[in-house]
Amino acid sequence: MLRARDAMDRAYAQPLDVPALARVAHVSESHFTRTFRATFGETPHRYLQRRRVERAMFLLRETDRPVTEICFEVGFGSPGTFSRTFRDIVGRSPRAYRKETAAARPAAAAPVHVPTCFTMAWTRPSHDGPGPGR
Repeated sequence: MLRARDAMDRAYAQPLDVPALARVAHVSESHFTRTFRATFGETPHRYLQRRRVERAMFLLRETDRPVTEICFEVGFGSPGTFSRTFRDIVGRSPRAYRKETAAARPAAAAPVHVPTCFTMAWTRPSHDGPGPGR
């Protein structure tokens, strides 16, 4: 079961199905589904959906890429399925999630200008500390 879960974690954006995952785990399809659910508390399909949504959440928070592009990148076949699944797992739409996390993100601090003379003095090797041969 761990091999199958690791395969899902690595290739979450690829089309994965129960027969292929059962082969990875070296068990029958029905045994795979029952055992996976008993072991991890959810079906293989739901685990894969959750894994894809987790990656989408990261991309929505950290990038400005369009929601549709993120939908296809994480392995969903249609924006409608992506939005419905995202809402089921997260509790709000992908766009609402992006808006909320963007509002919570701290604004970028303005760069601080440090005079060149100070930078040069600060980075100059010290003669007081231990050095080679001391």
